[in-house]
Amino acid sequence: MKKNNFESQVLHTPFEREDAYGSLSMPVYNTAAYEFATAEAMEEAFCGRTADHAYSRITNPTVQNFERKIQTATGAMSVTALNSGMAAISNVFIAIAQSGANVVTSAHLFGNTYSFLKSTLGAFGIEARCCDLTNMEEVKAQVDEHTCAIFLEVITNPQLEIADLKALAAISHEKGVPLIADTTVVPFHVFCAKEFGVDIEIVSSTKYISGGATSIGGLIVDYGTFDWSRSEKLAAMSREFGPATFTTKLRKEIHRNLGAYMTPQVAYMQTLGLETVEVRFARQAGTCLELAKRMQQLPEIESVNYTGLESNPYYKLSTEQFGALPGAMLTFDLASREACFCFMNKLQLIRRATNLFDNKSLAIHPASTIYGSFTAEQRQSMDISDKTIRLSVGLESVDDLLEDIVQALQ
Repeated sequence: MKKNNFESQVLHTPFEREDAYGSLSMPVYNTAAYEFATAEAMEEAFCGRTADHAYSRITNPTVQNFERKIQTATGAMSVTALNSGMAAISNVFIAIAQSGANVVTSAHLFGNTYSFLKSTLGAFGIEARCCDLTNMEEVKAQVDEHTCAIFLEVITNPQLEIADLKALAAISHEKGVPLIADTTVVPFHVFCAKEFGVDIEIVSSTKYISGGATSIGGLIVDYGTFDWSRSEKLAAMSREFGPATFTTKLRKEIHRNLGAYMTPQVAYMQTLGLETVEVRFARQAGTCLELAKRMQQLPEIESVNYTGLESNPYYKLSTEQFGALPGAMLTFDLASREACFCFMNKLQLIRRATNLFDNKSLAIHPASTIYGSFTAEQRQSMDISDKTIRLSVGLESVDDLLEDIVQALQ
């Protein structure tokens, strides 16, 4: 039987067990615990020798069904669903890093990700080495025997920088470290991370997958492609678990102990969102590209940044990695911080709010909000400008969005 397309796969991934009532949608299992017929069966489940559910902090049928849909659509070895994108990031690095280790990354990161790597992990003796990930010689120079991963956002937020993933993968695998990527800005059906050498993919499912900002969630997608015998922390485990070493460490220890597993209510909502992500993305990203082209013609706007524009310095690489529609987020610069605030205060249709890929279009001034607690020097080192507005494009008409932008610029 031929392999189905993305939308058919996510719609028709079978339940692990047949529903007693023939439900077409996985029921929401609002339960904390599960009953066992015998003490022996309970022991087997708690020791991980059967796939039976023991406690919903560890596994839950509704969440597991969501994970299975993602696994089917991506071809991953395993998927773990957690209660936010930041929970996914923190679980990954606590699983692979230890005191004395370092992470080679970029200063061009989402604010909380940067803070987690620099401050939270830093307090435990784990170094975040920020370098230019578009400069392969610089990356090579930063990786050493204590590097536990190369980590990046595939399109940085909000700088919209793109690194050559195949080149980074070649370096990481030559040096014996996994390539870990946050791919939130582009959904699975547009970008196949495994094909570009990504070993572990991190996604904020709050964004496209939730179906219009219905809920908060995060995903860890393990492709089973890294040789964990080359990991300082996980080498001993790899002799028993091989390619499944990271997932075993994550599922048997880290995510259990941190308690950040996705709730069944969220999994149900995000399963519904996943089933429509392709059609919503096509509308949002198509509108984003058209809007970016039209905004370039407005004299009040100093510059428009969207990697799908032919004039963008990353256009060629963006097209090679993500196709013609690299997401539904753009940024643009006005004359000053004051001009940005004035513009935002005049918006009538576009909402002043954080988040990405809601059904509604959202505008935010990153320097004063997401990076508001950073010093001016830190913002400068991260290329966060006071003149920049980030726009997440929703499902509205491109004409209506442009009309709102034009009137707000007056």
